[in-house]
Amino acid sequence: MSTTALAPAAAPTLPRPAEPTLAAVHQLRPRPSAPSTPALVSDGLVCPLESGAEVEYANLDHGASTSAFVAVKAAVDEASLTYSSVHRGNGYASRVTSARYEQAREVVARFVGARADDHVIFTRNTTDSFNLLASVVPQDAQVFVFGSDHHATILPWRAEQLVRLPVPSSPAEAVSVVDAALRTSRTADALVVVTGASNVTGEYWPVAQIAAVARRHGARVALDAAQLVQHRAVDLALEELDYVAFSGHKIYAPYGAGVLVGRSDWLDAAEPYLAGGGATAAVSDEDTTWQIGPARHEAGSPNVLGAVALAVACEVVEEHREAIAELDETLGRGLVSRLDAIPGVQTHSIFGPTHDRAPVVTFTVEGRSAQEVSRRLSDEHGIGVRDGRFCAHVLVDALLARQGSSSTSAVRASLGLANSPEHVDRLVAAVRSLAPRG
Repeated sequence: MSTTALAPAAAPTLPRPAEPTLAAVHQLRPRPSAPSTPALVSDGLVCPLESGAEVEYANLDHGASTSAFVAVKAAVDEASLTYSSVHRGNGYASRVTSARYEQAREVVARFVGARADDHVIFTRNTTDSFNLLASVVPQDAQVFVFGSDHHATILPWRAEQLVRLPVPSSPAEAVSVVDAALRTSRTADALVVVTGASNVTGEYWPVAQIAAVARRHGARVALDAAQLVQHRAVDLALEELDYVAFSGHKIYAPYGAGVLVGRSDWLDAAEPYLAGGGATAAVSDEDTTWQIGPARHEAGSPNVLGAVALAVACEVVEEHREAIAELDETLGRGLVSRLDAIPGVQTHSIFGPTHDRAPVVTFTVEGRSAQEVSRRLSDEHGIGVRDGRFCAHVLVDALLARQGSSSTSAVRASLGLANSPEHVDRLVAAVRSLAPRG
């Protein structure tokens, strides 16, 4: 059966419904020693301790998933009232839902500084976005990925395409490794995958410098921004990046949606990521004609509420960038050094303990497994953290080996808008009580 391509489906020309997204954005709450930040639905959550007491829950696991903004929940509740099929009906509810869905696409495009001809494709999460990108990369392309990256950016590529780069010890080494690798590339199509902020340590990567090297060699750059966009802005056009992917559940929109934004040519030339309704323009016994544009890779009924939630979260974060940056600084200031000062506690970093990072720290406690530490932080102190190797096994193994640790996994505390300085103080005191010489 032959297949052909068709021009992109026209955007809806219907009048837009009343703007549902900003009504609740300005519900704010005060923070000790920090400016007001957007309210979360989890504010005030209390958890039981094994002692029988109750304490305000200290969610120090933002790197895994975040709570929802109050504004996001309000928008989802409103969109639920008219929830219907997208681009498949002329009924009032269907038209309103279709308009909301396309409006969400426009909001996300602005949020990441997309170019006019970039595609915004809604996915399930960052992993789904990189699997989509892997499905459209030209067959003869080479893909360069650091071994220190999340599994979502290492595993989707075909084995013959993938070039794994070693875990660097400094930003300068990361840039030089990319430069050296691209010098040996003999393909017309090359893609460099770079992480904006480490999933394990929160450290910011030299994205601008790596992108400059890639451009010099004629390569494209895909940015894993899953741990970045909730802390710092991304601008595809300004930074001359080709693709960016991130997830709603890490930017205070935990409703099962992610996004891939970037260059249209590879996306329009490849076979659809999913074959099915919505991706097709025409189907007959002999021929299938596929859409060109985002619809080509969004077959089936989309996650409309997830897309609305993601767009609203982007609006809230953009509006409160300054407050978020100040809170990040307040929460992260001195956290690594305070834990390092506890005898028997080791923190871990890629580029060194003083390198700029989001309010994230990964550590081990001598004589205690990571699982025991995380469990006791929860049961005895009401602190939620993550333990394990964080879907970045190569990096965690390398970091532990660098410092001669006997541990096989670590504990990660990742802070964000659900936290206050008291949560940081509680973490440090709790870790001190667990340390062998605390």
